[in-house]
Amino acid sequence: MPTQCSRDLFGYEAVEGRQVVAAFDGGQVTSDAGALLLGATDRAIHLVGRFAACFADGRLQAQVEHTIEAMVAQRVFGIALGYEDLIDHDQLRHDPVLAALAGKLEARRKDCAPLAGKSTLNRLEHAPSDPSRYHKIGHDAGAIERLLVDLFLDAHKTAPRQIILDLDATDDPLHGHQEGRFFHGYYDCYCYLPLYVFCGRHLLAAKLRRSNIDAAAGALAEVERIVGQIRACWPRVEILLRADSGFAREQLMTWCEANRVDYLFGLARNERLVGAIADDLAAAEAESLSHGGPARRFADFAWSTLGSWSRHRRVVAKAEHLPKGANPRFAVTSLTASAIDARTLYEDVYCARGNVENRIKEQQLDLFADRTSAATMRANQLRLWFASFAYVLLEALRRIGLRHTQFAAATCGTIRLKLLKIGAQVRLSVRRLKVAMASACPYQAEYHLAYLYLKRAAF
Repeated sequence: MPTQCSRDLFGYEAVEGRQVVAAFDGGQVTSDAGALLLGATDRAIHLVGRFAACFADGRLQAQVEHTIEAMVAQRVFGIALGYEDLIDHDQLRHDPVLAALAGKLEARRKDCAPLAGKSTLNRLEHAPSDPSRYHKIGHDAGAIERLLVDLFLDAHKTAPRQIILDLDATDDPLHGHQEGRFFHGYYDCYCYLPLYVFCGRHLLAAKLRRSNIDAAAGALAEVERIVGQIRACWPRVEILLRADSGFAREQLMTWCEANRVDYLFGLARNERLVGAIADDLAAAEAESLSHGGPARRFADFAWSTLGSWSRHRRVVAKAEHLPKGANPRFAVTSLTASAIDARTLYEDVYCARGNVENRIKEQQLDLFADRTSAATMRANQLRLWFASFAYVLLEALRRIGLRHTQFAAATCGTIRLKLLKIGAQVRLSVRRLKVAMASACPYQAEYHLAYLYLKRAAF
């Protein structure tokens, strides 16, 4: 009797006398079953609905298949799951778990999928400021910016005594002819220069900018807006701005001094600054040569530029000598010497600024915030915001659901790989949607704990 063959059946080497075969006949199967935790996180912080409210829908609602809220959910959850391109959604529009997260298991029309495809989502990402005859969907940029700060405020049950706002600019390389494309000499490429504002792991602002500007351009407007919104809720909170030397600008420091905001900025070294700590550098060099290792001393003095600063300000210096030579570093601050000494200020407070770079790496490497390939800056800014809200969602999962697990300090990419990318069979009946996840998943205990914490936070 001839062996039955099928071009859809794959045969592999036998194992312990048993034939190994495979076929694409598993029915409704998903590789993203763990993403149900994202839905639980959204119910705890109410992100998707509030983000969707920042868009205006001028479409004829009787003919609308995919609502703004469903599309926003689809895009935010998709980025969090690692699907950065809109074209991915031509297949994802049929995924049962993503459909459940978007709150829409079936389409109204028989010839339509439950979720939107790339063309419909593209209209969302290219939404102008106001709807028009040709662009029915619009967005409110100011409302989106305020929402990021509101989510930060909502994450605290009580007002903290002090917060530190980290400002940083980074490069977003461009490989096409996007609007606002300029060559940046420091980064040696054509790029955008987005401005980020973080408070710890919380993202408060992600502003897309051209790269033919100073690193601090627009920072004052962002800080003024964010500080005003924070103080409206927490009037007595102490605020410290922290950034590298690219933000040590007279206008920003003067504003801080006039508005009860402290600052700690790096200060680019020059001959006058190095000369001011010549004795400390010499002592550090002698100490380094005596024991053959690095040596450092700290100096604290009042200093002003020759013309750009309006007053003398406190400068702390690290007079360090390494085996390769001198390595002096400087920072300018409004904090007084009586409040904090130079060594503590530099080593414990200023050097902690490096953590913001890890947060930006999460944005760009794990959540594709640098996928700004649209033709216009408006569309690219929206793409940056979608990536930003995907980060806020994953950070809330990490902060609320994973705080007592091994993933409490994990990156967004690790959380996605370990807890969201879980294979499952999906069975849809009249009464329920059953997601049967892999029994061999090694992180079931962490998943259960995250579910319980998120369920408690939702009430």
